[in-house]
Amino acid sequence: MKYYFAPMEGITGWVYRSAFHRHFGPADQYFTPFLSPGADRCFTSRELAQILPEHNQGMETVPQLMTRNSEDFIWAARELQQMGYNEVNLNLGCPSGTVVAKGKGSGFLGLPEELERFLDTVFDAAPCAVSIKTRLGLREPEEFGPLLALFQRYPLAELIVHPRVQKDMYKNTPRRAYFARALADSPFPVCYNGDLYTVPALEAFQAEFPAAERIMLGRGLAGDPALARKAEGGPAAGREELRAFHDQVYEGYAGAFGSRRNAMLRMKEVWFYLIHLFGDSQRHAKAIRKARDTGEYESAVAAVFRELELLPELRPEW
Repeated sequence: MKYYFAPMEGITGWVYRSAFHRHFGPADQYFTPFLSPGADRCFTSRELAQILPEHNQGMETVPQLMTRNSEDFIWAARELQQMGYNEVNLNLGCPSGTVVAKGKGSGFLGLPEELERFLDTVFDAAPCAVSIKTRLGLREPEEFGPLLALFQRYPLAELIVHPRVQKDMYKNTPRRAYFARALADSPFPVCYNGDLYTVPALEAFQAEFPAAERIMLGRGLAGDPALARKAEGGPAAGREELRAFHDQVYEGYAGAFGSRRNAMLRMKEVWFYLIHLFGDSQRHAKAIRKARDTGEYESAVAAVFRELELLPELRPEW
């Protein structure tokens, strides 16, 4: 099985990816949080930091692009190809209301004729391989049938299916029957993404879909960085290992942001997921969340590693 680390805005930036790769990797592929190429034909400094080759050394990294303008997509793909990237990923999955209102992310799924023209242009001119990460549709899962038929007309490097619709956001149960259809009928590799948080869940998925060879993990790896390793028979995350991982991410953010306070604020997003790997953590989670300065934050983190027991499996409560 191949395991991919999903793009998660605010979590899986280059600092986090580097630390994960060192302590728990390698993932088979890492996907960057989406870049938004525009008519100005330049990446922002924030976006550039995500894709600089020196920030992705030794990692199989796939930049993700989100746009509904084919020329902007092709420009970005060319720039990334010149930087050494062999594949780019089109984001058709982001469910954010502000994104969808612009017809981007999963909002683009509600514009099938425009999407077809976009893909025609992209696959005529893209300088590198193109994969797609998609939801089933905008409002109803039945939208996926025509969308899948459209995708199957193009030489995708891969189709990553998150079997929810946009209006689900991250609620409701993923509709795996639609993933099964894509897996069975597609001429390109198909990857599954959605609600796999523990080794038993991964084992049950593989028993249900023995032909599946690729899984993208997002919240599962953010909560239990050793999840993919455990699924392959490796050890669970240890206390000292997790502490070293935390410290590298924290110090990396402090250096990248030029501010330990800003690093603390970003680490609170990391702990939103990671705290669920520790038992009886409600009080400690609140202390991290309420920390007003770096001293309070560092004391709260020290208490987590000193006082709490690690659970054998993640207990997601998001």
